[in-house]
Amino acid sequence: MSNSLPTAQSGSVRAEVTGITTEERLRRVAYSALIIIGFVTLVAALDFAQSILSPLVLAVIIGLVFGPLVDRIEAYGVPAWFSAMTAVLLLLALIGVAITGFAVPLADWMDRLPVIWSRLQAELANWKGLFASLASLQDQFSEIAGGDPASMTVNVAGGDTVKQVAFFAPSLAAQIILFLAGLFFFIATRHQVRYSILTRADHGTRRKKLATMFDDVESRLSSYMLSVSMINLLLAVVVSGAMWMLGVPSPMLWGLLAGMLNFIIYIGPAIMVCIMLAVGLSLYGQFSMIVAPAAVYLFINFLEAQFATPLALGRIMTVNPFLIFLSLVGWIWLWGPIGGFIAVPVLLIGQIVVNHSDFIDSEKNA
Repeated sequence: MSNSLPTAQSGSVRAEVTGITTEERLRRVAYSALIIIGFVTLVAALDFAQSILSPLVLAVIIGLVFGPLVDRIEAYGVPAWFSAMTAVLLLLALIGVAITGFAVPLADWMDRLPVIWSRLQAELANWKGLFASLASLQDQFSEIAGGDPASMTVNVAGGDTVKQVAFFAPSLAAQIILFLAGLFFFIATRHQVRYSILTRADHGTRRKKLATMFDDVESRLSSYMLSVSMINLLLAVVVSGAMWMLGVPSPMLWGLLAGMLNFIIYIGPAIMVCIMLAVGLSLYGQFSMIVAPAAVYLFINFLEAQFATPLALGRIMTVNPFLIFLSLVGWIWLWGPIGGFIAVPVLLIGQIVVNHSDFIDSEKNA
């Protein structure tokens, strides 16, 4: 009895052994809960303000990409507003060229839609037995569950396309205007924004490291986007040539589509494979010819993903592929196609900021 310790005393002994007091544990739990709450709040805010934030974030990323080009233009004494307008007009010209490249072959395929639809119906008719078996299996499950198969109906709401376009057109136009305006003002005022941030640094060492971080973000992001654009342009040319050799109509359309979708890594190529399967299904009757366009594209994409992209981006970006996948899924879930486009650039910016975060430690140790 005399050798036994009181409860409070034994608790303090255990705390001394583990090296963590109860207050420290509570502090860590509270800190973790605060981080989780902050993350959930941030995600909710990003989702709620999607229509405003998504075009502005896209404008900032595109503005950072155009940064080195704008610096070269301003080196000749050109005003900042003129260099910003030049970048905006150049981007609009590139978009116009892409739309022109899509417009002509898309018009041809629009004329082919009745024929394509009839061929798809003929192919689906061959699977009628499989669908009948699935329907019978559904009825059996419904009878087992005690439901009425006749009551299990699927209602397809066929909305008016004109009304849907009229509803979404103003929102889309507003986002485009917001993006162009944000791009112009970001490029025109980026030096002032950078100067205002640097002047808030406590001393010269921290200010210099912040400036190095800004330069690294701009140069690496611009190099990444330029390299990816050149790779995707080469992919578009190769896919167009391959589709032409296979006899697929409008080969330039599929090449441009492959290049555009390749900006959304992982998901873009998967969508392209499905599209090429649909094209083969609508054009050919033999199984080998149906899968040929998709198989050829998949082979070309494999060569690009395994050799061309690692060779070009090996020194620019060394991010874990799992983190890229998580960023891609998260941003697409939040912002759709725009999120898929900015997922990798945002992750790259985050990696650069983390790599340069040692200026905080150096500031504390100073």
